[in-house]
Amino acid sequence: MKRIKRSDAMEYEFDHRHVPKLTVSQGESFVVETEDAGSGLIRSSDVAQHLDGLPTRKFDPPKGNPIGGPIYVEGVERGDVLEVEIESIDVDDQGFTTLRPGVGPLGDSKKWDSLTGPFVHIIKHLPGPSGTMRDGTGIFNEQVTWDLQPMIGTIGVAPDREVETSAVGQGPWGGNLDVRDVKEGTRVYMNCYHEGGLLYVGDVHASQGDTEFYGTADETRAELKLKCNVIKNKKLPFVRLEKEDSIISLYSYRPLENAVESAIISLMDWMVTEYGVSERDAYMHTSINPEFRVHVYQMVRLGRLQYTAGAEIPKRYLVPS
Repeated sequence: MKRIKRSDAMEYEFDHRHVPKLTVSQGESFVVETEDAGSGLIRSSDVAQHLDGLPTRKFDPPKGNPIGGPIYVEGVERGDVLEVEIESIDVDDQGFTTLRPGVGPLGDSKKWDSLTGPFVHIIKHLPGPSGTMRDGTGIFNEQVTWDLQPMIGTIGVAPDREVETSAVGQGPWGGNLDVRDVKEGTRVYMNCYHEGGLLYVGDVHASQGDTEFYGTADETRAELKLKCNVIKNKKLPFVRLEKEDSIISLYSYRPLENAVESAIISLMDWMVTEYGVSERDAYMHTSINPEFRVHVYQMVRLGRLQYTAGAEIPKRYLVPS
């Protein structure tokens, strides 16, 4: 099976000028070995006092979330939509989270001065019933554990004309979205602007809470198994997700209420144009259906990073009307 080795998955920009690391056919499974968001430099709590001196921090914005790619998908052209199916996410035996002085909502708090950092916490991972970390356990401390829920934090294709960083870049092409539902079994849909699509992936989290409040989750290395297909001559308002039993429309913007509203309207458009739900029924679902959900996936005050929201509805309600 074709793969990108971890040592080759160290790009920090979504850039159409990069030479493809891999060429794959539609429907062909391939593997990307990803490095953690700290570029492999944070492997113990002893690093805490040196966080701001790491070589990746000497840039503006700092180099974070290394990504593997670009991956050239045969048959993809400008004006198409790329479908990426996440077949598996197998994370490393540990991850980390950090607190940095001045970073996050409490990074300069006097009241919460114990949270201003610098601080590194290592989360150990234990294999689950499958013998892998795909269904493993995260060890927060001696008293507290939880089931790992591996997800891809940064996924996207090369934008049209811009060069965007893997740390703060976001758009209809993807980017650093930190969406918990970009997980095993999910299909991710993104607009394409270049021949081959030019897909990049990285920044895997073994677990993450909604909003990723202070800016780092359980950051970890991983091995991803993916496959891609193309939807010809289609344009989306923003990135879309399809799970086994539901669909989710994403949107990134500030303020948060604008992101939420745009995600909901985009979901309505999806329901109407592709599932035949009437405009009025789609509108009513968003206000009275108890299984309609709005997720605040990412709400991190970091540079120009936008807030990412998602509007979700189960497929059983996608009935033509």
